[in-house]
Amino acid sequence: MRKTCGLALAAVAAAIPTLALAQDATVEGPDSGDTAWILTSSALVLLMTLPGLGLFYGGLVRQKNFLSVLVQCGAIAAIASLLWIVVGYTLAFGDVTSGWLGSGNAWMLINLGDVRSGTTIPESTFVLFQMCFAAITPALMAGAWVDRARFGWVIGFCALWSLVVYAPVAHWIWGGGWLSAGFGTLDFAGGIVVHTTAGVSALVAALLLGRRQGFPKTLMLPHSPALTMAGAGMLWVGWFGFNGGSALAAGDGAASAIIATHAGACTAALAWIAIERVSVGKPTTVGFATGAVAGLATVTPAAGYISPGAAIVFGILATVFCYPMIQVIKQKLKIDDSLDVFAVHGIGGITGSILLAIFISPSLGGVGYAEGMGMGSQLGAQLLGVGVVALWSAVASAILAVMVSIVLPMRVDEDAEFEGLDITSHGERAWELD
Repeated sequence: MRKTCGLALAAVAAAIPTLALAQDATVEGPDSGDTAWILTSSALVLLMTLPGLGLFYGGLVRQKNFLSVLVQCGAIAAIASLLWIVVGYTLAFGDVTSGWLGSGNAWMLINLGDVRSGTTIPESTFVLFQMCFAAITPALMAGAWVDRARFGWVIGFCALWSLVVYAPVAHWIWGGGWLSAGFGTLDFAGGIVVHTTAGVSALVAALLLGRRQGFPKTLMLPHSPALTMAGAGMLWVGWFGFNGGSALAAGDGAASAIIATHAGACTAALAWIAIERVSVGKPTTVGFATGAVAGLATVTPAAGYISPGAAIVFGILATVFCYPMIQVIKQKLKIDDSLDVFAVHGIGGITGSILLAIFISPSLGGVGYAEGMGMGSQLGAQLLGVGVVALWSAVASAILAVMVSIVLPMRVDEDAEFEGLDITSHGERAWELD
């Protein structure tokens, strides 16, 4: 009997290390809470793209072009998502080689790991989250060419753009490429990767397409500020997933980023309508919505690195820089960036990316600099990142736009533009709104 008990105890003792190893293996696998949060964040980002951005832009155009905006946003998101699965993800987040492009180890999403390196989530979850970013970024550009761009050219240009501009820049900064690894350029959730690329490219596209008929003399009022306000609300809510999800974990980092995001949007929206009250005599719904989006774009690159108090400063400066830039682009330079993509998204993203270098300082409530970095060196890294990405976006977009136009003309004819794209390009008319 004693011998039997002794053998049993010995067996239990021998099993204890095995059980401990099993527990360790469980810890090393995906974290269910983090995974659930990133899956939810992915849905929030897609909410931004399809109903959110479509309604935000759609309400700002004339009624005869409302449906064309919706179908452009949807089709751009669809083609960008498919290309992300086929080759975009591996270009952006494949194994690091030269630092310019990821290797082809994950084309068609083959050979995905159980856990994405550096995270606690499955790589498939990481792919999904980043796919939603890849879908919304080219769709942001649609606001620059509404009312006049030919649908075929839009899809062809955005498809190539997602592979030639977006994917490489994502690798340079988020995928371990040369800007982040070599110089320390930071971008928490897309001030450079999303808003700088889309904003600068949109400005180039607007220049190449030319002005709408009647611009700038004809007043082209939004047909439904209510839809714009509703779309902005969806963008605002979805942005919690955009920035909070970029922490890649369900913890303090995500909560802090969301608080900063909300603070920046609130401040910019209120500051924008305060300026309107002085300049045009009354606050407007379009102004509130535009200000909120400017604040969101500006705080995005720094949301996870700064304090909520600093985010308020970001919101104020978003208005200070973005509001007058609309006047500069449209009234001074006479560039028909129809829905102010460059002035709001481009300038907002650039401003926030540069401010990051200052407000990441621990003395200002930030998380602090990486080892070997200080305010001066971080500022240099941010300026380099913004400058290189803006230049690449401009040059590559110009080349791609012209290349695609050889096969698919950029612009509809004058009669189609006058009649409206809803009926001439898509065979439908928008419903009459009371």
